[in-house]
Amino acid sequence: MAVYDLHSHTVFSDGELIVSELARRASVAGLSGIGMTDHGDMANVDFIVPRVAAAAAQWNKLPGFRVVPGIELTHVPPPYMAELVRRARDLGAAIVVVHGETVVEPVAPGTNRAAILAGADILAHPGLLSEEDAVLARDRGVLLEITARKGHSLTNGHVAALAKKTGAGLVLNSDAHSPSDILTPEHAKTVALGAGLSLADYSVMQQNSLDLVNRALAGR
Repeated sequence: MAVYDLHSHTVFSDGELIVSELARRASVAGLSGIGMTDHGDMANVDFIVPRVAAAAAQWNKLPGFRVVPGIELTHVPPPYMAELVRRARDLGAAIVVVHGETVVEPVAPGTNRAAILAGADILAHPGLLSEEDAVLARDRGVLLEITARKGHSLTNGHVAALAKKTGAGLVLNSDAHSPSDILTPEHAKTVALGAGLSLADYSVMQQNSLDLVNRALAGR
Protein backbone atom coordinates (compact mmCIF):
# COMPACT_ATOMS: atom_id res chain seq x y z
CA MET A 1 0.00 0.00 0.00
CA ALA A 2 1.25 3.48 -0.87
CA VAL A 3 1.49 5.59 2.28
CA TYR A 4 1.50 9.38 2.08
CA ASP A 5 1.97 12.03 4.75
CA LEU A 6 0.56 15.33 3.53
CA HIS A 7 1.43 17.64 6.44
CA SER A 8 5.03 18.44 7.36
CA HIS A 9 7.35 21.38 7.99
CA THR A 10 10.80 22.42 6.77
CA VAL A 11 13.21 25.20 7.70
CA PHE A 12 10.96 27.58 5.76
CA SER A 13 8.85 27.73 8.94
CA ASP A 14 9.52 25.91 12.23
CA GLY A 15 10.80 22.58 10.91
CA GLU A 16 14.35 21.35 11.36
CA LEU A 17 15.10 19.95 7.89
CA ILE A 18 15.60 21.37 4.43
CA VAL A 19 13.35 20.05 1.66
CA SER A 20 15.76 17.44 0.33
CA GLU A 21 16.63 15.96 3.71
CA LEU A 22 12.98 15.75 4.73
CA ALA A 23 12.16 14.02 1.45
CA ARG A 24 15.04 11.59 1.80
CA ARG A 25 14.25 10.71 5.41
CA ALA A 26 10.56 10.22 4.62
CA SER A 27 11.47 7.92 1.74
CA VAL A 28 13.77 5.84 3.93
CA ALA A 29 11.00 5.64 6.56
CA GLY A 30 8.86 3.82 4.00
CA LEU A 31 6.59 6.59 2.75
CA SER A 32 5.63 6.94 -0.90
CA GLY A 33 5.47 10.73 -0.77
CA ILE A 34 5.22 13.72 1.51
CA GLY A 35 3.40 17.03 1.48
CA MET A 36 5.57 19.95 2.56
CA THR A 37 3.22 22.44 4.15
CA ASP A 38 5.08 25.10 6.08
CA HIS A 39 3.22 27.57 8.26
CA GLY A 40 2.12 30.57 6.23
CA ASP A 41 -0.02 33.68 6.38
CA MET A 42 -0.36 36.96 4.52
CA ALA A 43 3.25 37.87 5.30
CA ASN A 44 5.15 34.89 3.95
CA VAL A 45 3.05 32.74 1.63
CA ASP A 46 4.68 34.34 -1.40
CA PHE A 47 8.14 33.47 0.00
CA ILE A 48 7.49 29.86 0.98
CA VAL A 49 5.33 28.38 -1.74
CA PRO A 50 7.38 29.15 -4.87
CA ARG A 51 10.57 27.84 -3.25
CA VAL A 52 9.08 24.58 -2.08
CA ALA A 53 7.31 24.17 -5.42
CA ALA A 54 10.59 24.64 -7.30
CA ALA A 55 12.33 22.00 -5.19
CA ALA A 56 9.39 19.62 -5.54
CA ALA A 57 9.48 19.96 -9.31
CA GLN A 58 13.08 18.75 -9.31
CA TRP A 59 12.36 15.85 -6.98
CA ASN A 60 9.37 14.76 -9.04
CA LYS A 61 11.50 14.35 -12.13
CA LEU A 62 13.00 11.33 -10.39
CA PRO A 63 11.18 7.99 -10.24
CA GLY A 64 9.39 6.80 -7.14
CA PHE A 65 9.04 9.13 -4.17
CA ARG A 66 6.87 12.22 -4.66
CA VAL A 67 7.10 15.62 -3.03
CA VAL A 68 3.87 17.62 -2.91
CA PRO A 69 4.34 21.38 -2.46
CA GLY A 70 1.84 23.09 -0.22
CA ILE A 71 1.21 25.44 2.67
CA GLU A 72 -0.42 25.27 6.08
CA LEU A 73 -2.31 28.52 6.52
CA THR A 74 -1.88 29.16 10.21
CA HIS A 75 -3.81 31.49 12.53
CA VAL A 76 -5.11 33.36 9.49
CA PRO A 77 -8.13 35.49 10.46
CA PRO A 78 -11.24 33.78 9.06
CA PRO A 79 -12.31 36.78 6.91
CA TYR A 80 -9.03 36.49 4.95
CA MET A 81 -9.03 32.72 4.51
CA ALA A 82 -10.64 32.43 1.06
CA GLU A 83 -8.40 35.07 -0.46
CA LEU A 84 -5.27 33.42 0.94
CA VAL A 85 -6.28 29.93 -0.21
CA ARG A 86 -6.63 31.29 -3.75
CA ARG A 87 -3.33 33.14 -3.51
CA ALA A 88 -1.48 30.05 -2.29
CA ARG A 89 -2.79 28.02 -5.22
CA ASP A 90 -1.84 30.75 -7.68
CA LEU A 91 1.70 30.71 -6.25
CA GLY A 92 2.05 26.97 -6.83
CA ALA A 93 0.65 25.22 -3.76
CA ALA A 94 -0.58 21.84 -4.97
CA ILE A 95 -2.32 21.27 -1.63
CA VAL A 96 -3.60 23.79 0.88
CA VAL A 97 -3.83 22.73 4.50
CA VAL A 98 -5.44 24.98 7.10
CA HIS A 99 -4.41 24.91 10.76
CA GLY A 100 -7.68 24.02 12.43
CA GLU A 101 -9.12 24.84 15.83
CA THR A 102 -6.87 22.57 17.87
CA VAL A 103 -7.57 22.59 21.60
CA VAL A 104 -3.93 23.35 22.43
CA GLU A 105 -3.64 26.69 20.63
CA PRO A 106 -5.77 29.87 20.64
CA VAL A 107 -6.99 29.57 17.05
CA ALA A 108 -9.73 32.04 16.17
CA PRO A 109 -13.26 30.63 16.43
CA GLY A 110 -14.70 30.12 12.98
CA THR A 111 -11.39 29.00 11.45
CA ASN A 112 -12.65 25.48 10.76
CA ARG A 113 -15.69 26.71 8.87
CA ALA A 114 -13.72 29.40 7.01
CA ALA A 115 -11.24 26.76 5.81
CA ILE A 116 -14.01 24.49 4.58
CA LEU A 117 -15.87 27.30 2.79
CA ALA A 118 -12.59 28.50 1.24
CA GLY A 119 -12.02 25.10 -0.35
CA ALA A 120 -8.90 24.02 1.49
CA ASP A 121 -7.81 20.45 0.78
CA ILE A 122 -7.19 19.40 4.37
CA LEU A 123 -8.44 20.78 7.67
CA ALA A 124 -5.62 19.92 10.05
CA HIS A 125 -6.22 18.94 13.68
CA PRO A 126 -9.69 20.52 13.78
CA GLY A 127 -10.13 20.05 17.52
CA LEU A 128 -13.70 19.79 18.78
CA LEU A 129 -15.14 20.11 15.30
CA SER A 130 -18.89 20.56 15.17
CA GLU A 131 -21.10 18.02 13.45
CA GLU A 132 -22.43 20.79 11.21
CA ASP A 133 -18.91 21.58 10.02
CA ALA A 134 -18.13 17.89 9.51
CA VAL A 135 -21.17 17.63 7.23
CA LEU A 136 -20.05 20.75 5.38
CA ALA A 137 -16.56 19.27 4.96
CA ARG A 138 -18.11 16.10 3.54
CA ASP A 139 -20.23 18.05 1.09
CA ARG A 140 -17.32 20.26 -0.01
CA GLY A 141 -14.77 17.46 -0.27
CA VAL A 142 -12.49 18.84 2.45
CA LEU A 143 -10.55 16.09 4.21
CA LEU A 144 -10.32 16.05 8.01
CA GLU A 145 -7.01 15.18 9.59
CA ILE A 146 -6.16 12.50 12.10
CA THR A 147 -2.79 13.61 13.42
CA ALA A 148 0.23 11.97 15.01
CA ARG A 149 1.27 15.32 16.54
CA LYS A 150 1.21 15.40 20.33
CA GLY A 151 -1.29 17.83 21.78
CA HIS A 152 -3.17 18.18 18.51
CA SER A 153 -3.93 14.45 18.68
CA LEU A 154 -6.00 14.85 21.86
CA THR A 155 -9.18 15.16 19.79
CA ASN A 156 -8.42 12.45 17.21
CA GLY A 157 -11.14 10.23 18.65
CA HIS A 158 -13.72 13.00 18.39
CA VAL A 159 -12.77 13.79 14.79
CA ALA A 160 -12.76 10.11 13.82
CA ALA A 161 -16.17 9.49 15.37
CA LEU A 162 -17.70 12.54 13.66
CA ALA A 163 -16.24 11.50 10.32
CA LYS A 164 -17.69 8.01 10.69
CA LYS A 165 -21.09 9.46 11.63
CA THR A 166 -21.25 12.04 8.84
CA GLY A 167 -19.29 10.37 6.05
CA ALA A 168 -16.61 13.07 5.96
CA GLY A 169 -13.30 12.03 4.44
CA LEU A 170 -10.22 11.50 6.58
CA VAL A 171 -6.46 11.59 6.08
CA LEU A 172 -3.68 10.68 8.50
CA ASN A 173 -0.66 12.95 8.77
CA SER A 174 2.35 13.50 11.01
CA ASP A 175 2.61 17.31 11.21
CA ALA A 176 6.34 16.52 11.33
CA HIS A 177 8.75 19.21 12.49
CA SER A 178 11.81 17.07 13.20
CA PRO A 179 13.33 13.76 12.04
CA SER A 180 11.81 11.92 15.01
CA ASP A 181 8.31 13.01 13.91
CA ILE A 182 8.44 11.36 10.49
CA LEU A 183 5.79 8.67 10.15
CA THR A 184 6.47 5.07 9.30
CA PRO A 185 3.63 3.02 7.86
CA GLU A 186 3.45 0.96 11.05
CA HIS A 187 3.22 3.99 13.31
CA ALA A 188 0.57 5.49 11.04
CA LYS A 189 -1.55 2.35 11.57
CA THR A 190 -1.09 2.68 15.32
CA VAL A 191 -2.31 6.29 15.25
CA ALA A 192 -5.39 5.25 13.28
CA LEU A 193 -6.21 2.40 15.66
CA GLY A 194 -5.66 4.69 18.64
CA ALA A 195 -8.26 7.07 17.22
CA GLY A 196 -10.81 4.27 17.26
CA LEU A 197 -10.56 3.50 13.55
CA SER A 198 -10.10 0.13 11.88
CA LEU A 199 -7.45 -1.08 9.48
CA ALA A 200 -10.10 -0.82 6.77
CA ASP A 201 -10.58 2.84 7.71
CA TYR A 202 -6.81 3.28 7.56
CA SER A 203 -6.75 1.89 4.02
CA VAL A 204 -9.48 4.34 2.99
CA MET A 205 -7.50 7.22 4.48
CA GLN A 206 -4.44 6.24 2.48
CA GLN A 207 -6.54 6.04 -0.67
CA ASN A 208 -7.88 9.53 0.10
CA SER A 209 -4.32 10.81 0.36
CA LEU A 210 -3.27 9.10 -2.87
CA ASP A 211 -6.28 10.49 -4.73
CA LEU A 212 -5.48 13.99 -3.48
CA VAL A 213 -1.83 13.66 -4.50
CA ASN A 214 -2.79 12.50 -7.98
CA ARG A 215 -5.21 15.39 -8.44
CA ALA A 216 -2.83 17.92 -7.00
CA LEU A 217 0.20 16.97 -9.07
CA ALA A 218 -1.92 16.67 -12.20
CA GLY A 219 -3.01 20.28 -11.74
CA ARG A 220 -6.56 19.18 -10.78
